[in-house]
This record gives sequence, C-alpha cells and structure tokens, in this order.
Amino acid sequence: MEIEGVGHRPVEKSFLKFSPRLNQLEVTRAHAARFDFPARGTAMNQKFLATAIGSFPHADADAALDVIFNSIPDAPVWPQLPRLGLLEQMEIQYSEGMPRAVVDRKKSRMYFDTSGDYSEEFGAFYETYMEAMDPDSGSGDCSAMTIGPEYSRGIYALEARLAARGGKRPYVKVQTTGPCSFALTVTDENKRAIYYNEEFRDVVVKALAMKCRWQIAKFRPFAEKLICFIDEPILSAFGSSTYISVKREDVVSAIAELVDAIHAEGAVAGVHCCGNTDWSILVDAGADLLNFDAFGYGETVALYGAALKRHFGRGGSLAWGIVPTSAAIREQSVESLAARYEDLVDHLAGSCGIDRALILERTVVTPSCGTGSMEVADAERVFSILGELSRALKSAHGA
Repeated sequence: MEIEGVGHRPVEKSFLKFSPRLNQLEVTRAHAARFDFPARGTAMNQKFLATAIGSFPHADADAALDVIFNSIPDAPVWPQLPRLGLLEQMEIQYSEGMPRAVVDRKKSRMYFDTSGDYSEEFGAFYETYMEAMDPDSGSGDCSAMTIGPEYSRGIYALEARLAARGGKRPYVKVQTTGPCSFALTVTDENKRAIYYNEEFRDVVVKALAMKCRWQIAKFRPFAEKLICFIDEPILSAFGSSTYISVKREDVVSAIAELVDAIHAEGAVAGVHCCGNTDWSILVDAGADLLNFDAFGYGETVALYGAALKRHFGRGGSLAWGIVPTSAAIREQSVESLAARYEDLVDHLAGSCGIDRALILERTVVTPSCGTGSMEVADAERVFSILGELSRALKSAHGA
C-alpha cells in the first residue's frame, strides 16, 4: 500500500487513491516537507516538573481540576473522565469526526464500517487533511477533528478554568490515544482490528495527528509551552505472539507522524507506555519525552542504553512514572519514592554511561499511569504525593 516518497518516510498510496484531485507531485512534496519540520519548542526547561497522564476517577470535571491545580499547577492537564460514560472511553473519545466511525450505544462499542464504497468519504477527509496540514499552504486549522464537549467535558472545563484564572502557565499538557493503541483496539464491523486495514489505519493516524494539533492550538493562549502526550499502552505487548504481524517500521512511522504534527505546532511531543516496551522505537519516532512506569519497570529502561544516549544527545527528557497508580500507593511516601528515584537514576547512569547530572536535569515526574480505574481517595493520594515529590526533588537538587 505504499510508494516511495521523498524524505525518510513513504507516501501512502491511499492518500492518492482517495484524493484524485490532488496532483501526485504536490502530495509527495507536501509529505516530504512535513517530514522536515524543525523540532521547534521541544526543550524542557523546568527540572522535576510534575504532570499527569490523563484519566481521573472523578465523575465531575471540576472536582478533578481541583486536584490538578492543587498538585500540578505548573503543568495542568485536561482530565479524561471514563466514568462519565461511553464517549469518554480511551479510544472512543478520539473517534469523533473520523470517516466511517460508528458508535453503537446499545452494545457499548465503537467500530469502523468498512463495507461498501467509502471512496467519497475518504476523498473528502484527505482534502480536509491537506488543507490543514500541508506545511507550505496548509491553514493549520484542524477543527475538522475537534473533540466536542460530549466526548470530553475535561477539555472545556480546563479551558474555562484557565481563562478564569488569567495569565499563562509554564506548561499545559494535552494527550491523544496513540495510533497503535487506537487501531489495534478498535475493530471493523467484523471485529477485526482496524490496524490491519491499511487504508483505514492511514486515516486513523492522520485524524489523530490533526487532533493533536487542534488541542495544542486550543490551549496555546494559556501556556508558555505545550506538551502533547501520545498514549501507547499497547506497546507493552509489542513483539508478543498476539501482535507478531505488527512491524516495527510501521509502528515507528505511525507514531512519528503524530510527533511531526506536534512539532509543527511548536510543542513538546511525549509518548507514554505504562509497561515495558522497546524504547528504541519511541526514540526512533522522534519523541522528546519518554514516559515510563518507573515504579514497576524502572530498571528495564536501562536495557536500551544506546537509544537513550541518542535521546539525551538530541535534547530529550525522561518522564519518570515513579508514583504508583495501584494499591501500592497506600504504602508509599514522598521519602520512599524519592529514594527509589535516586536509586534508579544511579542504575541508569551506571548501566548506560549517561551523566547523572544530565538525567536529573532532564527529569519530569508523573504517576505511573492514569488514575481512571482507581478509587477517588487513592487517586487523590497519588497526586498529593506527586506534588510533594516534585517539590522535594527540586529542593534536594537546587532546582
């Protein structure tokens, strides 16, 4: 399904197939230019910044925002609220506006209808994509992939809270379900993962890229710098027998397309995976910030020393998910987690030959994962400890 393009990634045949009015040369040139976006605004300049992954267990957006502004005021996030219903689930939340996406409320599922002729719908989508995303002539207006209030009360509640408070935060963080986690979870009408339909997969990737840009543009008035996370929990199973046919180069390409879109808006591109994975994939995809479950898998990231050296060498940072999002939080304290973090930094520096001071300088702290499935009291303890931990590390290291 691919033809050779210009630059380091291919041009998709489906792009040309469904948008016949676009000249092939124009499409190729647009893709090549997109791949050469400068990595604008990617440096993290706040040591031991604390932020969140996204999901919260609250049934009220303002209650979640109270927790956010009390604990992580320098990098607030919009809360994903899965307990509010079907449309706030991790994949469905980002499906709005995608061609052929069907939400079946009776069966509490979402799928893509791949039956019949969808060329007109795909053609219209690609025209819209080019109008917004072409780096030479694109408007940058990705409102066609808006996430509306019905799909995310948290986005609009955060926007209102920031507007009411005035001024700019050092950072605001937004997030998008990653293309692999989305496409390997959502199916077609026959319950086959949509990832394996290359035409639909390409649309999913491009739609998610537009959703990244739409979010960043929406919150730009409220922050000195934006962070956009690509949430890829499914990558913890990459290489397993379940996903043996998923190719590394396809994963890198899909995530890199979202990274490019984030960089095009001058924002920091982070990738979150809450299990062990091949971190070199995410380095190769160009992520600025790697977020991992440091509490559960802190030592394993050191297995990818060569990739991490490249990551740090080009200005990358690590977001340490050092605060557990399980019942283990009841037994942890700021002191125990600070000590664990320091031990893990020693291990990474010693195993990989990376300067310890550089690791400290490029540290963000987060929960190990989202808190959406936790009890509210436990989730609020997570964020209370996270905020205190950030302050304690800053004090200990003169930040």
